[in-house]
Amino acid sequence: MPTLVRDAMSTVVLTIGPHHTLRQAAHLMADRRVGAAVVLDTDTSGLGILTERDVLNSLGAGQNPDHETAQAHTTTDVVYAAPEWTLEEAAQAMTRGGFRHLIVLNDREPVGLVSVRDIIRYWSRAGQPRSALASVSPARTV
Repeated sequence: MPTLVRDAMSTVVLTIGPHHTLRQAAHLMADRRVGAAVVLDTDTSGLGILTERDVLNSLGAGQNPDHETAQAHTTTDVVYAAPEWTLEEAAQAMTRGGFRHLIVLNDREPVGLVSVRDIIRYWSRAGQPRSALASVSPARTV
């Protein structure tokens, strides 16, 4: 029987507003030991995601984290997962999209996040074959 997203996802969902600064967002993500935050814009009822990579890209570009807002760095064209997706479906969606986190929605509400790390952790504990682990992300050289 395939493993589902609900079995591996984190139910700790950090939600921030679009006007949080990147420093505030980074502080909250570090405190909660998460690599992404759901950005909820109550004015538009829209959901987006801000990841640690978004923060790093901004810093690397020389932008001031005290002036840059989450809104300016949020991905709003988000691919969502459902709790009923298999981990393989989630891994394939991440690989196709080139990202490492999926917001998990149930009845249009965020109920969790699943990351590449969550999937690998679950598969490695469950003794999944190497072929399953290889489907998560191709190796890259730096």
